[in-house]
Amino acid sequence: MKNLLLKTLLIQFVFLSSTIISKAQISIADLDGRVNTITSAVPFLTITPDSRAGGLGDIGVATSPDVNSMFWNPAKYSMAEDDFAVGISYTPWLQALVPDISLTYLSAYKKFSRGQAVAMSLKYFSLGNITFTDFAGETLRDFNPNEFSIDASYSMLFSDNFSGAIALRYIYSNLTGGIYSNNSPTHAGQSVAGDIALYYTKDIKVAKKQANMSFGMNISNIGAKISYTDDSESNFIPTNLRLGGTFTYNFDEYNQLMFGMDANKLLIPTPPIYDGNGTSPDNIIAGMDPNVSVPVGMWHSFYDAPGGGKEELREIMLSTGLEYWYNKMFALRTGYFYEHETKGNRKYFTVGIGLKLNVFQMDFAYLITTQQRNPLENTLRFSLTFNMNKNKTKSSEE
Repeated sequence: MKNLLLKTLLIQFVFLSSTIISKAQISIADLDGRVNTITSAVPFLTITPDSRAGGLGDIGVATSPDVNSMFWNPAKYSMAEDDFAVGISYTPWLQALVPDISLTYLSAYKKFSRGQAVAMSLKYFSLGNITFTDFAGETLRDFNPNEFSIDASYSMLFSDNFSGAIALRYIYSNLTGGIYSNNSPTHAGQSVAGDIALYYTKDIKVAKKQANMSFGMNISNIGAKISYTDDSESNFIPTNLRLGGTFTYNFDEYNQLMFGMDANKLLIPTPPIYDGNGTSPDNIIAGMDPNVSVPVGMWHSFYDAPGGGKEELREIMLSTGLEYWYNKMFALRTGYFYEHETKGNRKYFTVGIGLKLNVFQMDFAYLITTQQRNPLENTLRFSLTFNMNKNKTKSSEE
């Protein structure tokens, strides 16, 4: 049981931090610099699954389409160059602290006529082996806590440059294996969610050279709250708004450079400040009641921070990435991810490489933290993609 608590706390440490409670009258100035991270269930849904985006500082909503677009922006599938692709990615997670946590991601898409595409993906998060014990320290059982999501999407072209998509997601989270907690039975948490995505891309000329500008938007994980016991309150899943753009410049037929930026904001309530006498709405002295429905919580997320507009801006996470391709065969990538100190304090650089050989592509990414003893340090990602294009296949056969 202690091991499960440790691993759960480590996961929460990456995405969350504790809320500081004030017991007196408070002003906006008093709130400046106060740690107040936004909490949600199933945070594995927000982990970058693939190596390309992992090497670009976690950008992906407006990058060129690939097999892993389900996580970033499923609307990109309609613009994909290849007719069919399958990919697998693997990430050992928090290896600096725990050796047996990992994330595996499987994805595939198929394009049809008239700019339509369907895609599916599976995201599996394993928390390793846990030994449950009773209060006397006697072993009860061994268990492997795990979470996964299964996604399906449909995308289509609205015009030559503009596409949209919807995605549906089933979420399963089994952290306890049915063990009792505080004399109450636990069960796996389950939920369903959906995404709404848009993608715009246009080829342009800059200094008489071919270039491209792309923009994307994805509102992901719009879905029901999740609970692990029958008598406990349900928790929000990480509904997220992602906006971004990229600019790609072709120096010549061999050399291409892409720069991109993403901005993310969780669309769930910000924890309010209570007076120390309870957590009912009457005890709130700054902020808004977080016990609301999912649609109301999404709307409130734009103005419910106790610290006002300044705190709302701090809730926006920023990512930037740079990608260089040589002869469409070899790629070098780097990026930077920023999260404010009061909202989780994740800050790290990333580097990555890619190698494309005919229908196969291999990608690797490495994460470099800017803080000492950060649990994310030395994170590695590995991805393998198989791309199939009818025209390429016919050409090779001839």
